[in-house]
Amino acid sequence: MASFLFLSLLFSFLHFTSSIPSIGITYSSTVSPPPPPFPAKVSSLISALKITSVRLPDPDPSLIKAFAPTNASLFLSISNSHLPALASNGSVALSWLRRHVLPLYPRSKISLISVGNTVLDSTTIQDFSPFLLPATRNLHHALQELGINKIQISATFSFFSTITTAFPPSSAVFQQPAGDLIIKPLLQFLEQTNSSFLINIYPYNLFRLNSEIPIGFALFQDNPFNFRDDPVTGIRYFNLFAMMADAVLTAMAAMGYQNIPVVVEETGWPSGGSQAEEVEANGVYAEMYLKGLVRHLKSGAATPLKKDGVAEVYVYELMDHSGGDNERGRKWGILTENMTMKYNVEFSSGAKNSGICLVAIWFTNWLLITSMNLILGFVGIQG
Repeated sequence: MASFLFLSLLFSFLHFTSSIPSIGITYSSTVSPPPPPFPAKVSSLISALKITSVRLPDPDPSLIKAFAPTNASLFLSISNSHLPALASNGSVALSWLRRHVLPLYPRSKISLISVGNTVLDSTTIQDFSPFLLPATRNLHHALQELGINKIQISATFSFFSTITTAFPPSSAVFQQPAGDLIIKPLLQFLEQTNSSFLINIYPYNLFRLNSEIPIGFALFQDNPFNFRDDPVTGIRYFNLFAMMADAVLTAMAAMGYQNIPVVVEETGWPSGGSQAEEVEANGVYAEMYLKGLVRHLKSGAATPLKKDGVAEVYVYELMDHSGGDNERGRKWGILTENMTMKYNVEFSSGAKNSGICLVAIWFTNWLLITSMNLILGFVGIQG
């Protein structure tokens, strides 16, 4: 009886810890293709930071190849401009895979491909949404044709152009008509192919839009007054990230797809804004957000509504970039443009996993010894 109890505790403990989301980083290159020394330098830098999941919005083959010697799981994105061609012809999907995946996989550990990025954003000049699902299907079929079955295919959405409300999370649904016309068929595809739903969650942007949100609530700060209660579910939220994540899960559940894992493709806090009034875009707050995010995810409580609802989270991004329209000039990088570290944040959960393994080994050994003692004792009594 005692052995069974400890075995149950062990399995429940391991199940709980396995639900901790992995924390990755986005690296977007400003030059395509990047100069020869740079891909290797970037991959070495990310390995030194002990980050094991990397998103490449500009997946040049030289970058993908540079991560082959590492243990990093790669998440590739295909730009919206490629969607019409991918949707219209399956051979285009095969051609893209033959250049970006086939020569490099599985040595480069590609695990996920996003077809398009936030196609529903109102700021997009061209409407790529009609091409999204056909392009996604064509890429999936092309992978199957090449005999590759372990790479997920999905598409990315923005919280603000997809979800109706962040509070209360229980009232959130997908915005219409895109919800029924685009997202619901995609969710059906994701369920059929065992893929994940991809969403960008930026508490900073929501904080700037709503003056009633306390800064501490957005920055994961421990404060007796930093909480909000959902009047329907009674769930108490202590940070804005978890509230937004639960709003996404609620919207998915409303469509009958509550079991699809969610990957937060982008999140972060800028250390510099593009406008003078963005006083909250500073290094102090950015470090507080990142440390709070990592602490929150490592606690295993990704969302109050569903503990394993968020499978992965990617911080945006590795490096600051000068000029361009990079999020309207904001500085999102954990590194400066000169590749120096801006914050003291430990992204790796390796030490935690090592502890889990040690506890598991200890429990297993204890169970074996206890079981043997019980058996020997039983034999002794019988004798």
